Order: sequence, then C-alpha cells, then structure tokens
Amino acid sequence: MATTKTKKRAARKAPAKAAAKAGTKKSTALERRPQPKILVTGGTGFLGSHLVRQLAGSGAKNLRVLTTGAPAWLAELDVETIEGSITNADDVRRAVEGVKEIYHLAGRVSRDDSDAREMYSVHVDGTRLLCDAASAEGVETIVMASTSGTIAVREKGEETPDERGSVPFDIIGRWPYYASKLYQERTALERFDGDGRRLVILNPSLLLGPGDERLSSTKVVLDFLARKISAVPTGGLSFVDARDAAAVFPSAMKSGKHGGRYLLGGANWTFEKFFGRLERLTNIRAPRLSLPSKLAVAGSQIIHAFYKQWDKAPPVEPAAVEMAEYFWYVDSSKAERELGFSPRDPGETLLDTVKYLRENFLGDRLG
Repeated sequence: MATTKTKKRAARKAPAKAAAKAGTKKSTALERRPQPKILVTGGTGFLGSHLVRQLAGSGAKNLRVLTTGAPAWLAELDVETIEGSITNADDVRRAVEGVKEIYHLAGRVSRDDSDAREMYSVHVDGTRLLCDAASAEGVETIVMASTSGTIAVREKGEETPDERGSVPFDIIGRWPYYASKLYQERTALERFDGDGRRLVILNPSLLLGPGDERLSSTKVVLDFLARKISAVPTGGLSFVDARDAAAVFPSAMKSGKHGGRYLLGGANWTFEKFFGRLERLTNIRAPRLSLPSKLAVAGSQIIHAFYKQWDKAPPVEPAAVEMAEYFWYVDSSKAERELGFSPRDPGETLLDTVKYLRENFLGDRLG
C-alpha cells in the first residue's frame, strides 16, 4: 500500500503530466493543420517563370501556380499546379482556397488593337475576380505586376518620372495594352482594400534577359538580330532584367506599402544608344537612318497595310513604331530605397538576352 507521502507526490505530478500530454496533442494538431498557400498567377510567363523558380529555389513551401497549361519545367519543381484561367470565376475560387499571399502576374501582351477585348478581360475582369475571391478567402497580401507605362512615358526625354508623376492619359490611351493595365491597377485598388488587406503594385519597364519563350518583350532584340530594323526611332526606352524584377516581388510581399507603386528600371537609353550597344555585342550593324516621327509612323502604316493585303506577316508594327517615338524613362529610387531593388549592369542583361535568342530562336546562326 502506498504511503501518504507517495500519494501526494503522485497527485502533484498528475497536472504536469496532463499539461504535457495536452501540449503534445496541441503541437500535433498544429503540425497536421494545412499550411497557408502562396499563389502565383501568370507563373509560366517570362517574369512569372523567373519568380516561381526563385521562390522554389529559396525554399518557399506550399507554392501553387494557376496556369492554363503547365510546362515541363514546372513539373520538376515542388509546386502545386491548378489548371484554369484567371477569367473563370470557379478556377479562381479553387486557386485561392487556403491562400494567404498572392503574386498576381497573369497578363496578355499585345500591340494589336484586335486583342483589346482579350487584354481587358485578362487584366481588368480577371483581376476583379481574383480580388473578390481573395477578400472572401481572407487573403492578406497581393503583390501585382503592372507596367511602367501606366506612369512613366513622356513626349520628351528631359524628364525621368517617378511614382508621383501624373498619369499620361493622352499618350497611353492610344494603346489598349497600357490602358487595360491602368484600369487593372484601379480595379485592384478598389476591390482589395480595408480590413487589413494589403495591395502592392510593381511597375517594371521593358523586360529583357533570358527565358522569354513567347517573345512577349524581347522581340525588339530578335528583330535587331534578324536585321529587320531599318531606322532608329527618335525616342528612348527603359529596360530591366526580368531576373532582377522577379527578385523584388518577395521583398514587396514582406515590406511593400499598401497601395504603393514601385517603378523598376535598369537603364534609361535612347534607341540610338540601345542599338549601338547591340551592335558592339553582336557585330551586326545598327541602323543609321533616323526619320521624323510622323514620317516613320506613316511609313510603317503603309507597309503594314500592304503586307496585310498580301496576307503576310508585316515586318514592322505601326503601334511599335509609334511607341518608340516617345520616352519611357523611369526613376527607380523608391524601389531601391524601400525594397532593396538592385539591377545588374545593363550590358550583362543585353548579352544574356542576345545569347538566349540566338540559341533558341536563331539556331545560333548569327553567333
């Protein structure tokens, strides 16, 4: 028979054992509870593919990608894929289930006016569906990719706009892509606000670098390599390495300000300087002819009309020629200061772009 002292010791240990047991059960329950997902839309595009690879490479867990078709490289990563469209409400609801953070990069790039409806559907309607579903699911933060063209485009090159610049409605209203991206920003700000929600908008300039499988933004370099550019536009461009732009997204998720825009650009060059650098890299002679803006646009429209009449792909797009007569310079100091944005040397970006295009689109014939 146990003594009175032994019974007292056992009584004192009982609560401790019960507490330890309860703590173990609680810990096990927490381990079994599904961890919040991180959703990436547009994760198979030029910018999105770099982001997904960087997130997976840094050890991010529970990644989910909404895509209309998963490429082979995506299957090699520890990533969940949901096949569907950003414009389908049911697909979007499935994609945001259990999600706390969203990288929204789904988009459609085109200079063709006939694609205006599709771009509006993807950028505006799709963003509205995503924001509404995210609000209902309790998503905390959305980091969205837009374009520097919603802020930073001017008729003259003396100004380098930052995020405080006025929206150039009279310029970007001419091109459906930039107009739809502006409406996308406004839709997101309107639909994903309040109750602790946070929306951060990143505005990269022209994306260059390796990996542009769809030629969504590196076609200007491919055209140069193929000797399709016969005249130097009078404007200027800003470009940024897609790898450097992608690296800013996790920083924006962590510390970007709600409703904040962040311009991302690596270099502001005239087209004359841009083609001159490509000439030195490739040994392909840059165009020397420079036409007045109105004459260049009119000429491209005539050429385009003839090729369309012959049912052939035109060598130049009038919209692209018209855009190149403006200056797309950006001031990225805000992103550098608040998000740690640090673009690499632009020469490295151009070299890697040329190498990728030669190997994947020209069979290295010009190498």
